[in-house]
Amino acid sequence: MKKSKYFLLLALTLVLSMFLAACNGGGDTGKETDTGGDEGTTEAEQKITALESTAIPSMDSVMAQDTVSFTTMNNVMEGLYRLDPNQEVVEGMAEGEPEVSEDGTVYTFKLRDAKWSNGDPVTAQDFVYAWQRAIDPANASPYGPYMMDGKIKGAAEISAAGAEKKEYDLNTLGVKAIDEKTLEVTLERPIPYFQSLMAFPTFYPQNQKFVEEQGDNYAKTAENLVYNGPFVLSDWGGSTASEWTYTKNEDYWDAETVKLETVQWNVLKDSQASANAFETGEADVTGKLSSDIVPQYEGDERMVNWLEPTIFWLKFNQKENEALKNTDIRKALAQAINKEDFVNSVLNNGSIIANYAVPSEFVKNEETGKDFREINGNELLPYDVDAAKASWEKGLAALGTDTVEVRYLGDDTESAKKVAEYVKNQLETNLPGLTIKVESVPFSVRLDRENSQDYDIQMAGWGPDYLDPMTFSDLWLTGGGNNKMDYSNEKYDQLVKDAQTTLAQKPVERYEALAEAERILLEEDAAIAPMYQRSSNVLVNENVEGFTYHLVGPEYSYKWASVK
Repeated sequence: MKKSKYFLLLALTLVLSMFLAACNGGGDTGKETDTGGDEGTTEAEQKITALESTAIPSMDSVMAQDTVSFTTMNNVMEGLYRLDPNQEVVEGMAEGEPEVSEDGTVYTFKLRDAKWSNGDPVTAQDFVYAWQRAIDPANASPYGPYMMDGKIKGAAEISAAGAEKKEYDLNTLGVKAIDEKTLEVTLERPIPYFQSLMAFPTFYPQNQKFVEEQGDNYAKTAENLVYNGPFVLSDWGGSTASEWTYTKNEDYWDAETVKLETVQWNVLKDSQASANAFETGEADVTGKLSSDIVPQYEGDERMVNWLEPTIFWLKFNQKENEALKNTDIRKALAQAINKEDFVNSVLNNGSIIANYAVPSEFVKNEETGKDFREINGNELLPYDVDAAKASWEKGLAALGTDTVEVRYLGDDTESAKKVAEYVKNQLETNLPGLTIKVESVPFSVRLDRENSQDYDIQMAGWGPDYLDPMTFSDLWLTGGGNNKMDYSNEKYDQLVKDAQTTLAQKPVERYEALAEAERILLEEDAAIAPMYQRSSNVLVNENVEGFTYHLVGPEYSYKWASVK
């Protein structure tokens, strides 16, 4: 604990003093970060320090809904499958290939011998219990219905019954413990990406006895959890904690693969502080670098970068703000921001503009081999000031006013504040009569306010949960668990549902239906305003091997990492 507090003090001091000696990267700075010095020193231990920009909002796999939480769970817990360093689905709690029915709707999994960190065996019932908790309307899981409805048999009916205040039976969900080590899952229809889906944390098991013993305290701190993954979580005091630790789980079934003994995590919201801490050897892996830091490390082999299939957009909440209920007002807002200038001058990190709702270079049609993006291209809701002003005037006339005020909700990190400043300036400059009130809050608070729809506009991002366009398309279904902005279009809903059902095994027609849904969402309704597809850049100590990032689901895995 003392080291962590010293670390934070040092990092903040470095920011205040603008200690930028290593900003240009390369050269002698690489020697300063070399932890492979004299043998026998603590620098050679299998221990690293990593940084995160926000605290962990939740460690309950049923209630989590954010990347930081899911990534942490991915390292301390495990479902039937997980993703490996090559982005391939590999076995987790599942052992061997599952048996699959002829019609592709019933999967029977055999579970390996594995233990929870309290010594209890991991059983099929643990999966049944967790999935039933996730779909139970009484728990209001933000991801359970989203991940299960239309996929796991019986899920949609349970969700509908809950919404209508009718009785429901959780045992009708298509998941059953045949015996202690045999799990049967029944689907609504064949799902090509099903095993990829099973790697997602919402489908992780939970130890029923332990959860019920903890009651309302379950998952509130590290002590109120049990683990079955490569590491166990320690020194985590809850959703406001600024530090935590992964400690190797000696009882993990594949413990011999795990080389790291500990991963110490600290929260630093300032990107420059993270870079400074990295240069002084106080951190081995940074959080994602902000745009002003990335140019300093161009050509530096310690900077790892990749284009993510993650899109950031402005969400327009149509619940209460009358202006945002107007399609022309939304179109004006969506087309009044210079995205090219934004990605080049504000982000400046390799991100690309997005005039789409399903990312580029994400998935290809299994029949044609073509990228999904080839159907609609990159021209839905492009930057166009003249079109924006025309829509603006039309919208104001319909509202009978010449002024509009909206609240912009964003995170409280330095990079998020810069984004908010740019968006505010662009919108107020290009749309006369508009006033933007920026509200910068901690990440966990933003999530809470999104769930309660306490915002007008917010900058939000979405990364795929599995390898299929549907992970983006079904976000905007009427009443969907991740809609949270009161958007509704019957034609959109029908196209997505067709893709889930009647077109499920017709790849070409299915992609065309989802592309048409995307066109309606953006071109016709301007329900959201896509901004950019994110490129990520992090600094990784050259003596850390096996650093693994993922393009789908949780962001990082430390199971395969080690120190030279």
